[in-house]
Amino acid sequence: MDILTQEEIDRLLNEANNPEALETLKQEETAKKVKVYDFKRPDKFSKDQIRTLYMLHESFARLLNTYMSSHLRTLVNVDVASVEQLTYQEFVQSLANPSVITILGVPPLKGNIIFEIGSEIAFAYLDRVFGGDGTTSIKTRVLTEIEDAVMRRFVNSAMERFKESWTNVTQMNPVLEATESNPQFTQIVPPNDMVVIVTLQTKLGEVEGMMNICIPYLVLEPIMSKLTTTFWVAASVAKDDDGGHADVIRRKLNKTKVPFVVEVGRVQITIREFLTLGFGDVLQLNTKVKEDFPCMIGTNPKFYCRPGTFGKKLAVQITKIVEKGEDAADDDDE
Repeated sequence: MDILTQEEIDRLLNEANNPEALETLKQEETAKKVKVYDFKRPDKFSKDQIRTLYMLHESFARLLNTYMSSHLRTLVNVDVASVEQLTYQEFVQSLANPSVITILGVPPLKGNIIFEIGSEIAFAYLDRVFGGDGTTSIKTRVLTEIEDAVMRRFVNSAMERFKESWTNVTQMNPVLEATESNPQFTQIVPPNDMVVIVTLQTKLGEVEGMMNICIPYLVLEPIMSKLTTTFWVAASVAKDDDGGHADVIRRKLNKTKVPFVVEVGRVQITIREFLTLGFGDVLQLNTKVKEDFPCMIGTNPKFYCRPGTFGKKLAVQITKIVEKGEDAADDDDE
């Protein structure tokens, strides 16, 4: 049901006694409901499918945001600015020349997608990776071979997050096939074919810019029935029920690197003694020759070991596992 505005209510009250005015008002309202439809570029995606794509890429934006923040050690903010459908020609004409464009295959789906990174974000990212503060005044230009290699690594990492965000809808394995700087050389579909453009508003430190994902309709056509909020929510719930998130977390934890340090011994000296140390001086540690050495994971002892060799390399052999609470007792004694 449509709700009348105060202005429309006032008009109705003022013209209630004028039949001709009421008829004119009805005609105006009827005219407003007519929607112009261009048969040369029909809408391929429904509103529900656009909404689903928006939610999918919100998840991708969050994952990419976390990755870039930890990787660059600076404040990064990535948000979905819009999801809209255009012809491929309109998308290409909207890109600057030169641009940082990557063409990706997404097997088992057929066809290619495009991941375009705004020059401002690309050069700010490169500056940060190469040791700068992320603020750059470099004039837009074609990337060098080294810069291109760095951006390829970034795109591959970003596509891992892209793959994860699409897991609830379909399995895809993005593969970087080519990079390009001139948008006119990136004809992945005919000019009049419909594509969906996901625009990501990105802020890297003080630099703001855009990243665009172009997905042709032909790529998504086999899975269009899955691009509904109902299917997406149901798949998310099913994944939670079967422990899908737990498996993802477990896999990530298994790949996590932790420091493993064998502590030979400790000694406490004064600053004066430290300043007088020289070549040949001997420090007496608090461990005995036949004692096992503690193996430290982070700051906590988890194992005990004996030193030795393995082939031509130094090695240690685990002799004992620190029982739960044993390290806490050691901390209390210190």
